[in-house]
Amino acid sequence: MDNQPNQQPQQNNNPQNFKPGPGTKMKSFFIQSKRVWHILRKPSNEEFKSIAKISALGIVALGLLGFIIANIITFL
Repeated sequence: MDNQPNQQPQQNNNPQNFKPGPGTKMKSFFIQSKRVWHILRKPSNEEFKSIAKISALGIVALGLLGFIIANIITFL
């Protein structure tokens, strides 16, 4: 028998076993947000217009799809 007290198994410093705490996640989020903030730039008028057109087309498509589904359900 060993005369040594109960020893806990050594923790493995393997990155796969690492579980970040809430403070670490928040810090990582702010670092990534800061990185994105520094890359941002104001879009040109042409870029803005094309983004607005595509977004409007998507909203109209979703609304039309919802309208069609609602009519099918009321018909049944």
